[in-house]
Amino acid sequence: MNALLHVCCGPCASGALPRFREERPDCGVSLYFSNSNINTAEEFNLRLEQARRLAAADGADIAVDPYDHDSWLRDAAAGHECDPEKGMRCARCFLFSMRRAAAYAASHGYAAFTTSLTISPHKISSMVFEAGRAAAREHGVDFLEIDFKKKNGFLRSLERSAVLGLYRQSWCGCEFSLSAGARA
Repeated sequence: MNALLHVCCGPCASGALPRFREERPDCGVSLYFSNSNINTAEEFNLRLEQARRLAAADGADIAVDPYDHDSWLRDAAAGHECDPEKGMRCARCFLFSMRRAAAYAASHGYAAFTTSLTISPHKISSMVFEAGRAAAREHGVDFLEIDFKKKNGFLRSLERSAVLGLYRQSWCGCEFSLSAGARA
């Protein structure tokens, strides 16, 4: 089986990718960088560069979802700009990203997908899983519910991203979490 790992950033994926490979050695995995929530193209490109560095270091293929912040604002954030962190805007954001990952997985022959989003202690894994399951149903692929923060996943990502010299951001990327001072 081949799976797609949705990547929110290089540092988070630096902990998620090795764990995925350890737990599923019989499963091929490719990275899918999808981050239209990021509020500037410059920040998007900086995070993409780090994800590509990780992919090269770990010998993984990487595909890139074209940056489309206007669609994210319209489809995920509209009407929820003032929601608190970990609220409905975040749930809608996760669904936006999971739908894009599921669509890519389905159209490119992947049997399943998962996401590095669950490695962050600042993300509610059950909220991410709900979005992943919904997107999987819509696109006819499996969603692998892996809570990458378990087994010291976040600590592992901190250590690996330091070793690899990856830029580590301090917020998810959207302008609403930045103004709220939220952590990635």
